[in-house]
Amino acid sequence: MTPPDSPVRTSHVTRPAGVPAPAGRRRAGTPPSWVLVVPACLAAALAVLPLGYLAVRALERGPAFAWDVVADERTGLLLLRSLGLTAAVVAACLVLGVSLAWLTVRTALPGARAWSVLVTLPLAVPSYVAAFAWLSAAPPLAGFAGSALALTLVSFPYVYLPVAAALRGTDPAQEEVARSLGHGPVRTFLRVTLPQLRPSAAGGGLLVALYVLSDFGAVSLMRYDTFTRGIFTSYRASFDRTPAAALSAVLVLMTIALVAAEARTRGRAGHARTGTGTARPAVPVRLGAMRWPALGWCGAVVAAAVAFPLGTLGYWLARGTSATWDPVTVADTALTTLGVAAAGAALTTLLALPVGVIAARHRGRATHLLEQAAYAGHAVPGITVGLALVFFAVRYAHPLYQELPLLVCAYAVLFLPVAVAATRAAVLQAPPVLEDVARSLGRSPLRVLRDVTVPLAAPGVAAGAALTFVVCMKELPATLLLRPTGMDTLATRLWTETGAGSFAAAAPYAAALILLAAVPSYLLGRHRP
Repeated sequence: MTPPDSPVRTSHVTRPAGVPAPAGRRRAGTPPSWVLVVPACLAAALAVLPLGYLAVRALERGPAFAWDVVADERTGLLLLRSLGLTAAVVAACLVLGVSLAWLTVRTALPGARAWSVLVTLPLAVPSYVAAFAWLSAAPPLAGFAGSALALTLVSFPYVYLPVAAALRGTDPAQEEVARSLGHGPVRTFLRVTLPQLRPSAAGGGLLVALYVLSDFGAVSLMRYDTFTRGIFTSYRASFDRTPAAALSAVLVLMTIALVAAEARTRGRAGHARTGTGTARPAVPVRLGAMRWPALGWCGAVVAAAVAFPLGTLGYWLARGTSATWDPVTVADTALTTLGVAAAGAALTTLLALPVGVIAARHRGRATHLLEQAAYAGHAVPGITVGLALVFFAVRYAHPLYQELPLLVCAYAVLFLPVAVAATRAAVLQAPPVLEDVARSLGRSPLRVLRDVTVPLAAPGVAAGAALTFVVCMKELPATLLLRPTGMDTLATRLWTETGAGSFAAAAPYAAALILLAAVPSYLLGRHRP
């Protein structure tokens, strides 16, 4: 029997029968409270609303016609192209995110705190801005290579942030034991550290995959045909929405498969720290002769992801004249963008909280279905979400048509997974025994959520809200369809000017968008639990 004062351990092994559930998750049979179930079901219902639209549209001309569209040779080609691009970007983001997280958190890298901020700044660069920067400098990149490059450089922070947070929160005791048994740094990282990072890396990789599958701006500018571009072309080519709806249905099935695969990688292990005492900070690994290559690696990534797009925008700004853009118009558009993004982030975070808590604290088929429903809307292209909400508003809620609340709901549908992933990870690191103690003292489920769960998970939830704020500011296709008449965001004005070939006029809006999105990105980089 293990003595009470045994060394602190991080549980990551299969739990024998009869042993209580590890910290971070309750027993499988514990039902969630109605305080969580009711709002979580409302969030899931909103997220699957586009699926109802797809079902109506895809089957409008009968199942046979929809099957002909799905079985078409072009659909198979789009499937291979989309999966190939997704696999390449996810693999590259895992390499970039995990390596940069380890260098900035666990090593004595010179300027580690500054690098940890700089590597989160690509979150402020929209994919279509990155694609424009590289395409204008190197036109031969158009196609798969350019799309993969642009999407990798703007989405690797989705892996870096959760992995870095996991490295900061993981007790180094197991790694020290492995080194004391003769394991070298590489073997210790592969056998001990990396398995503990699997949930955070898998969650970040899932977000990257969903981002790539739903991206329209970068692949459109790079002229690389994926499902999103094929759907947009189908919508523009005909008044018949059935083919585009059928293609969107295939994309949703791909999303469900990805979410299910990521859920299986979590296993049944707990990931919260257990035991007595407080966690000790890890001793930074000395890089020695590898210090300069490590600095070069960090510098190359930041230069490609941040400095290069900014330099390109600077070039177009220098080429512009006073007649190409109005500072007052840019400022008004920026204020509108901030207000809309803040509303979208607030609603999304509120909807994600109950879903994330249930996903972290309870296991079961219903829990998995609820979480998968929350993720489903993220891979539906923004244009499809926009058209689905237009269809719903025109038929059932006409006063909302072309009003701000409808646009905010679209942001919630699109970016709910971002907030859910952050909330689930934060709640998993909070031992549920504190909630059990609060209930034993007579606290109601609502008070336990308000006084215990939310305060413990607040840093992670806030990070998810900031991340959601950034992606709301950058959203383009749904905003184009749902914005109130006469309202523009920085993204829509940038797209309009770029479509007209006015690159110098588009540059101020792109620069303003990057600068505004850089503030929450900077705060995310400085965040320390």
